[in-house]
Amino acid sequence: MQDTSKQYDAVIETCKKLFKKKMSDYGSAWRILRMPSLTDQIFIKAQRIRGLQENDIRKVDEDEISEFIGIINYCVMALIQLNKGIAEQPDLSLEEAVSLYEDQIKVTKALMQDKNHDYGEAWRDMRVSSLTDLILQKILRVKQIENNQGKTLVSEGIDANYQDMINYAVFALIHLNKE
Repeated sequence: MQDTSKQYDAVIETCKKLFKKKMSDYGSAWRILRMPSLTDQIFIKAQRIRGLQENDIRKVDEDEISEFIGIINYCVMALIQLNKGIAEQPDLSLEEAVSLYEDQIKVTKALMQDKNHDYGEAWRDMRVSSLTDLILQKILRVKQIENNQGKTLVSEGIDANYQDMINYAVFALIHLNKE
């Protein structure tokens, strides 16, 4: 599992670098996004990945990798929004946003390590397309929870679903980086 931890950190470092660059370009404008808007952004990226996996012809010269990175970063933003609430105006400096990003990743990685231990790294035998489908399923679950005003009867909450999406996207990127 030590290899998984290093691979995870390498993927997250790539994602965090892009997050920092976008924060430098746009500031924390994403702080005004309501939860359904973030969920829809993740949905769009996951749908695009699925389309790329199913279609032979690509009209935009981007691959799955950039979309999985986008899923990770939008999920982190969503987790930050869940904890801080939605802002009326951009309100985070680059340093604050990166610190919050790192806090969310720390918790999410710990969850991955616990589940990875219990599941025996089963994700290593999964296809990237299956990880994509699991992300889409989690998005649809989040949409349903949002439609229920955040209430669940027996299911995990929205935060756990975003964390799982991050971890599935990291696993997909680990697979894609080996190819």
